[in-house]
Amino acid sequence: MRYANLLNDFAFKYVFGEDCKEANDALKSLLTVFLERKVNKVVVKNSEMVKDYSKMKSPRLDLLVEFDDQTMVDLEMQLRQTKDNLPIRFSYYLARLHGSQELEGKYYGELKETIVLVFFNVNLIDNHRMCNTFTLRNEEGLSFVEESQDRMKLRTVEMEKLDLNKPLKDMNEQEKMIYYFLNCHKGMDDSKIKAMIESDGVIQMLEKRVETISDDGWKKIIEDFQKLHENEERIELQLELEEAQKQIKEAQKAREEARKEKDAARKEKDAARKEKDAARKEKEEAHNKMDPVKRTQ
Repeated sequence: MRYANLLNDFAFKYVFGEDCKEANDALKSLLTVFLERKVNKVVVKNSEMVKDYSKMKSPRLDLLVEFDDQTMVDLEMQLRQTKDNLPIRFSYYLARLHGSQELEGKYYGELKETIVLVFFNVNLIDNHRMCNTFTLRNEEGLSFVEESQDRMKLRTVEMEKLDLNKPLKDMNEQEKMIYYFLNCHKGMDDSKIKAMIESDGVIQMLEKRVETISDDGWKKIIEDFQKLHENEERIELQLELEEAQKQIKEAQKAREEARKEKDAARKEKDAARKEKDAARKEKEEAHNKMDPVKRTQ
């Protein structure tokens, strides 16, 4: 057993995003396997690691990469199920990425393809597919634009759907890579990991990247990972507290408005009663004035 864990945001970004040929080759293999397209050249636009995330809601531990045809891909390992709605979060990532393109003086047809590729270890989508691609479609599945012109795609990889007991010989390239992500910490102690390291070129490439991190390095990565998610939990609790306080204030405001409405209704009722009493008094006075006249007659 070893400390290696590619489900860790920091480790994932280091293995695939470091500014070196080995990491770039591993990244091209990853994108080729999960986007199911040949990737010849890719540039990481944000290879630097986050230094201070203590005040950030969503530290940028994703990888922003650009292909030679200027296709932009936002690649993220999302291990922890946060209280934020993940599908809405990923949709926001895609909209943000697509809207970041400089379009001044250009036609909309010049917009480049943008893809959000996200790996997560929870089951969100109600089907048996581990990999799903989402585009703009109507209720009947009709695409909003022609497939060749579809510029926005959300690609999800639900690692929890992998059958860990599936024989290695029956696994496709996506399943093998996910199995490695989930079990690389076992190293040669895992028979499937051992077999892949000995015979699979892509896994050998990933293993070389993992092996560049010492045990002390992994300890530091794990510590940073724990601090990151402790900070996320702290911010979530703070947001929950702020939301609860907001709801309390809104409830207090609603009660105050209800009290004011009740007071106004009471005042209207009192005013109506006074008007009624005044009208009755006027009627009595008029009646009293008429009585002497009747008696003299």
